[in-house]
Amino acid sequence: MKHLGNILYITTPEAYLSLDGENIVVQKDENTSTRLPLHNIENIVCFTWQGASPALMGACAERNIGLCFLTPNGRFQARVTGRVKGNVLLRKRQFEWSEKEAQSVPIAASFLLGKISNCRKVIERAIRDHVMLVDAQSLTGASSFLKETLKAIPNCTTVADLMGFEGSAAKIYFGVFDHLILQQREDFFFKERNRRPPLDNMNSLLSFLYTLLTNECASALETVGLDPYIGFLHQDRPGRPSLALDLMEELRPVMVDRLALSLVNRKQITGKGFTQKESGGILMDDETRKAVLTAWQERKKEEIMHPFLKEKIPYGLLPHIQAMLLARHLRGDLDAYPPFFWN
Repeated sequence: MKHLGNILYITTPEAYLSLDGENIVVQKDENTSTRLPLHNIENIVCFTWQGASPALMGACAERNIGLCFLTPNGRFQARVTGRVKGNVLLRKRQFEWSEKEAQSVPIAASFLLGKISNCRKVIERAIRDHVMLVDAQSLTGASSFLKETLKAIPNCTTVADLMGFEGSAAKIYFGVFDHLILQQREDFFFKERNRRPPLDNMNSLLSFLYTLLTNECASALETVGLDPYIGFLHQDRPGRPSLALDLMEELRPVMVDRLALSLVNRKQITGKGFTQKESGGILMDDETRKAVLTAWQERKKEEIMHPFLKEKIPYGLLPHIQAMLLARHLRGDLDAYPPFFWN
């Protein structure tokens, strides 16, 4: 079983990363630097403008250490990867199946079943735990709609049909998301999902966390030998990691949405940590970003019983486990791809 490794987050925009022997050096200014051994690190995520040295990039690629660059505001820029690894026959099977709806629709349906089921669980948990604080009638109605949608998914025969149900389910889910915000409602109201740029504090928080999850899904897929850009639910588009987005769909209600709500409802972050640009986009300040990253890492350490493997794993291993199960299905070891259902 893969172990959950350390992830190094570089949040100082002026920091520059370089390599010295077997150590990564984080240079903040002429007099300030930090040295860390590479062998303890699984991924490096940089919210910087300065970048990293070619020597460090090469070392990360050789050691299969993920290296991702985001803007200081959390928008994805690039990922550094080395030689293509894994079984070429597995990737050929992935490419072949992605072009045939007879093979791609069942996989896409599994991703969607996982997503909608987990969205419904988020709503049901809110009703169960906070029945006196939420609009139970609206949430119950949304849960019932998602339940009926789950029944319709297995009858779909095209990806277009699946995307239609995905759109309607997302509209209903995000239509009641504001009811799940129990504290700081003036600062963290939610009217609708928006991005590029996010136009309110909650959307800014969600987009930031979705970016982190997408990067981890892409890394997990590459680790098991799959191409993160060839998807089954999301169609191919230049520059878009479609399969990483597929995998993220079933995980984001559990790994991101619940964390975002907890950060706000427990007042671990406040509206003071967000500012609005002239364009209308919302930015997260450094202290808030660090608080979110700390909470993200702590949540990934929490253990959960995996419904298919029947063993306890950290939340942070979910992308890797699901990527591994998808690879096993494509190789013919599993009759179907088992989505992650949160219990």
